[in-house]
Amino acid sequence: MQDLNWNDLRVFLAVARHGQIGRAARALKMDPTTLGRRLKRLEENLERRLFERTREGQVLTEAGEDLLARAEPMEHIARQIEDERTPEQGLSGTLRLSVSEGFGSQFLAPRMADLAERHPQLTLELVASSGFLSPSRREADIAVMLSRPKAGPVICRKLSDYRLKLYASADYLARHGEPRSAAELARDHRLVSYVPDLLYAPELNYLDDFHSGLSGHIRSSSINAQHRMVAAGAGVGVLPCFIADADRRLHAILPERRIERTFWIVTHRDTHKLARIVEGRRWLAAIVQAQRNVLLPPD
Repeated sequence: MQDLNWNDLRVFLAVARHGQIGRAARALKMDPTTLGRRLKRLEENLERRLFERTREGQVLTEAGEDLLARAEPMEHIARQIEDERTPEQGLSGTLRLSVSEGFGSQFLAPRMADLAERHPQLTLELVASSGFLSPSRREADIAVMLSRPKAGPVICRKLSDYRLKLYASADYLARHGEPRSAAELARDHRLVSYVPDLLYAPELNYLDDFHSGLSGHIRSSSINAQHRMVAAGAGVGVLPCFIADADRRLHAILPERRIERTFWIVTHRDTHKLARIVEGRRWLAAIVQAQRNVLLPPD
């Protein structure tokens, strides 16, 4: 057996976590063919099949599970060595943040420049989507989630509460009038909401919190799409205040009715002390504290 190549082990870890060669190649910024060759070379070197090829992708074999248990501690040590740099050298490597679509695209994205300018050698990846990558499976360094994980090798702490209200556009209100009660809202108005069976977190089931039995007439799995539909006059929708209050086309209706949700910072317990992850947590806490009135606007 030849000496193991650490880059081949990195390829193995990426495929194990992403479950597909294509996804692993995108994560490592590699050509899929090159990645496949390295994986094959590793299997030939070890004289073991590490993955079963299925229609859905790559599934670890027993030998692959054994190698994963051995390779992850090696990766952890390599990251610690990488982070033990002098202050003059600064942070490097990649910091991947997994956050909800609206929070990522409309709250964090406009503020990423500060972090990038302070750490020019650090590659920042903001994964803002309908769903979360898993810190417990090392898919993300930091996840900002809507609920505290109930299990897994993770460390979790509260980041911030945030507020949501009902909003409609001036154009919609001119055509349909402004509802004076939740019952009137349910009876006489068109509602914009999430697609119920596509909710990636139960905390996104907002309408019931305002009035039992409310149902959306126009639905989307995307909060950004809902925002645009409400702003264009499609109907009344529940939106985070940090999104809607920045849009002058929107007006809060039934303003005494509001709900709150919570953002949680989640990291893997084996990596939460790495310098770049500590800095990512610190940056998140700082901007949330500085923008508290945006997340929780005063009455």
